[in-house]
Amino acid sequence: MLNQVSLVGRLARDPELYFTKGGVALSKFTVAVQRNYRNPDGEYDADFVPCVMWKGSAERLTSVCGKGSMISVNGRLQTSSYTNTENRKIYKMDMIAEAVHFLQIKPPELSTLKKQDEDEKPEPAHSSIS
Repeated sequence: MLNQVSLVGRLARDPELYFTKGGVALSKFTVAVQRNYRNPDGEYDADFVPCVMWKGSAERLTSVCGKGSMISVNGRLQTSSYTNTENRKIYKMDMIAEAVHFLQIKPPELSTLKKQDEDEKPEPAHSSIS
């Protein structure tokens, strides 16, 4: 079986950095990927792919890239589910980003760098990864 995804696109908004209760960094971001064909109006539509990245790479992405940055992302698809307030099971799919290459960088807004998990107040994130 093979579950491998590669995307090239632009960040739809600044990545958001969170920390788990155990202090592990994770970044949530959306990549807008232009389709290869025009719609009836002659425009190119885009697909918006939700992505998640973990640990030091998440911190680095969040500190370097902002909305509009062009990136290349390699990873895999992962499904999850939750029960909403109407007691209906909702399924979603995210790309788990394992590698990101910065193709054209636009700096993030400062407000995004300060987001964190509501249950915990860890020290500020840093962008050093090996």
